[in-house]
Order: sequence, then C-alpha cells, then structure tokens
Amino acid sequence: VQLQASGGGLVQPGGSLRLSCAASGFTLDGYAIGWFRQAPGKEREAVSCISASADGSTYYADSVKGRFTGSRDNAQNTVYLQMNSLKPEDTAVYYCAANLMRVGCPGIRHEYSYWGQGTQVTVSS
Repeated sequence: VQLQASGGGLVQPGGSLRLSCAASGFTLDGYAIGWFRQAPGKEREAVSCISASADGSTYYADSVKGRFTGSRDNAQNTVYLQMNSLKPEDTAVYYCAANLMRVGCPGIRHEYSYWGQGTQVTVSS
C-alpha cells in the first residue's frame, strides 16, 4: 500500500501547478484524500480534501479557496490538486493522505491512515 505525490516544482507568482497523488496496492475511490502542506518552521496544515467517489464533496482551507481545485480520476487511481494563482506563501512541501470513509473527510490529520512522501512547491520570482 503506497501513495505517491508528485508534480511539485518552481513556479513564478501567479503561475499554476498540478499535483498528483497516485495509489498502488489499493483503489482510491473509497477513500477520502487530503492534501496538506508544511513550510519550514511551521506546522503541517490542511489544504484540501476530496471525499470518496460515492460522496463527491471537496473542502478547502480559506487560504486556497477559489485558487485550488481537487479532483479524482478513478481510472488512473489518482487524485489531483490543481493550484492556480500561486503565491509565495504557498511555498511548502505538499503531502497527500488517504482514509477509508464513505462520506466526508477526516476532521484531523491523525485520522488519515496512509501518507505519501512530500513534493516541494516553490513559488518565487
């Protein structure tokens, strides 16, 4: 069972990136998938969550609402986070996490069962 986050990189302010979270060993459609980020010297914070396919809800932190969009492709067993209008304060290591639950998303990060390794996002001119 493994999650693989990818798609990070260096982008200028105002630019876009799409992060991917791919699963191996299990299928993602029954899982809530959360995205978290951690900047140097700061706590890991929740960014977004997309609930299981049967529910189909998405949740966003206020800081990214209107700029980030979560989606899933069950055929590819992958969840995406499209990040637009990036700001320097979005710079962080981004992680994806999964929890088996039919409706909604976990209330706290410790409820997630599986975590991927991080992918670095740097927003700088």
